[in-house]
Amino acid sequence: MGMSVTISAATTQDAEQILKLQYLCYQSEAELYGDYGIEPLTQPLDSLRAELAGGTVLVARLGDEVVASVRGAVDADGTARINKLIVHPRMQRHGLGGRLLAAIEAKLGADGAAKSYELFTGHRSDRNLRLYRKHGYAQVSTERVDERLTLVTLAKGAPASAFVASA
Repeated sequence: MGMSVTISAATTQDAEQILKLQYLCYQSEAELYGDYGIEPLTQPLDSLRAELAGGTVLVARLGDEVVASVRGAVDADGTARINKLIVHPRMQRHGLGGRLLAAIEAKLGADGAAKSYELFTGHRSDRNLRLYRKHGYAQVSTERVDERLTLVTLAKGAPASAFVASA
């Protein structure tokens, strides 16, 4: 009998597993852009622990192993910024990234604070761009970081049901 993947809020005990997974997952991005100094590969454990304490972090588990993760927070203007969506290479191409993206959107939009969702990826990250577009995101801007990297920002509105009616 196989195990199923469960999605839940990350705990402080997950920090090391998330950081190791992040390091593994961002190797392909670093190779794609020829830059192994990117923030996900150099982020210290204390910084990740602070994100766990102050933001919304979800993990997907297969048994006790963290096999995917995503982070997000809602700004004062109602923009839910989603970042560091990672899925273990052996678990990719099975819909887990889409499930995690939907879960973080639901979590960030649960209290009606999120009016829109925004995320970004590199211009050469075709699989990421396809995933985000499949889930309703559209390109809203680009920012050239250097000769190797242009960041593509994508956004979508929150569903009407996520808004809280005002009296």
